Amino acid sequence: FIGETGMIKPQLTHVGIYVSDLDKMRRFYEQIFGLTVTDEGGPPDFHLNMVFMSADPGEHHQFVMVGADPEQAAANMAQQISFLVQSLDEMRTMRGRIEAEGLEIKRMVTHGNAWSFYFNDPEDNYIEVYAHTPWYIPQPVGVPFDLNLSNDEIMSQTEALCRATKGFASSEDRKATMRAMMANMPQ
Repeated sequence: FIGETGMIKPQLTHVGIYVSDLDKMRRFYEQIFGLTVTDEGGPPDFHLNMVFMSADPGEHHQFVMVGADPEQAAANMAQQISFLVQSLDEMRTMRGRIEAEGLEIKRMVTHGNAWSFYFNDPEDNYIEVYAHTPWYIPQPVGVPFDLNLSNDEIMSQTEALCRATKGFASSEDRKATMRAMMANMPQ
């Protein structure tokens, strides 16, 4: 993900949208696009119900739907736009660029399977920059972490969180499970 100029080029990997009828939309994207539900959840861990979907066993989710009231869903269809970087160090670089633009980091969390920070772009679109961890835990999860800590400290804290969570697996084991889930989808 380093371009010819040596500049870090984050990869666009997933999009989230607000929807009014989560069940209807889930069926649509499963049946029409063949996406696989990889996780789902809501309260008490998150204030709205969410469905995570993917067509790639290497990506926990490529598409996220967030149930919202019709007024909120109609007012702001894009829930977030997410960009993958390859490491905590690249996250720090991106954070520096964003802060240099005068934009505020709104949220910095570990999801167990990823470290993320969120901010609004100049036109107020909600953006996520994230890096994968070597672990998986069922989503949604959002535990604050400090990107100013060393990589070893962040890894240790995140691993402890993951191992203490029901459903913990290595990311490689989760990819194998997702491959099997996706292989069993009707064609």
